[in-house]
Amino acid sequence: MTAAGAQALASSGEAANSRAPGTAVREGWLLLRVARVSTAGGVRSLRLVSPAGDALPSFTPGSHIVLEVGGRTNAYSLTGDFLEPTAYEISVLLIADGQGGSRWIHDELEVGRELSASPPRSAFAPVASARHHVLVAGGIGITPILSHVRAARLYRRSFEVIYAHRPDVQAGPLRELQTLCGSNQPTLVHSRAELTATLRSRLSGQPLGSVLFVCGPGSMMEATETIATELGWPSERIHIERFSTAALDPGNPFTVKLARSGRQLLIPSGVSLLEALEGAEVPVPYLCRRGVCGECRVAVTAGRPEHRDLFLTDEERAAGDSVMCCVSRAHDALLELDL
Repeated sequence: MTAAGAQALASSGEAANSRAPGTAVREGWLLLRVARVSTAGGVRSLRLVSPAGDALPSFTPGSHIVLEVGGRTNAYSLTGDFLEPTAYEISVLLIADGQGGSRWIHDELEVGRELSASPPRSAFAPVASARHHVLVAGGIGITPILSHVRAARLYRRSFEVIYAHRPDVQAGPLRELQTLCGSNQPTLVHSRAELTATLRSRLSGQPLGSVLFVCGPGSMMEATETIATELGWPSERIHIERFSTAALDPGNPFTVKLARSGRQLLIPSGVSLLEALEGAEVPVPYLCRRGVCGECRVAVTAGRPEHRDLFLTDEERAAGDSVMCCVSRAHDALLELDL
């Protein structure tokens, strides 16, 4: 998300070759350097480049990368050129009561700092065969929508944008959106009531073959999905981008049994299954650590998982044969995994 406005360029100096403490580039990941930083309205925008000056992998609009920031891994949408990118651009809203990633990016990250990043990935790609794209964003959820607009303009696809935001917070991304949209300017709304009325009006008259893409706060996405469903939109034409889970209670302690070795581990209240497995040196792949990406999915061989993720379908949850280690827990005292 490239926020327009003043760009604060820090001098390179010692920061030019600095990395986040303890950061090592994982196999298959990228090393990126912060080339430019700008901050406007609580949103910090970054331009990330290859330290060697190489071109970066192209990506599908709607893609994100996962960065290791401040000792955590967080996913951020890519908003810049996706065909032959010489840089990756992201924007990060400061969340004062978040888990620390946005605070670290706003307070600690400087031009010249090097970061470890996953290659781009997406479950939010445009539908090339769609007759019309309805793009709905709330707040900082505008970020993946920006690349959708780029693609729609490039390939001359029919689209419209509905953007709910606070003008004092998302001013930079809004300016970029308005520039990208050209003569097809977005519909802007500033209240829940206004958004609901706009959605009911716009979603009720779309041509057959339209698709709906939504990204923003959880309550806004749920409300949009509900309205679309009530108006007859089939589920396969509704696409939701989720990057966070609701606040989770610490949960009850439980024991996990590793079926292949018979080893048992106690998972205390307030400690995730993934953290406990990491502490016991049991390797489990992961990316987002928020129940969104599906990377840490593990098969369940006994016991009932308590699903807290945003990845599994209702049918997969009912089957109870897999669990997302980063956020989910157990209903039973013992959960057996295929590890």
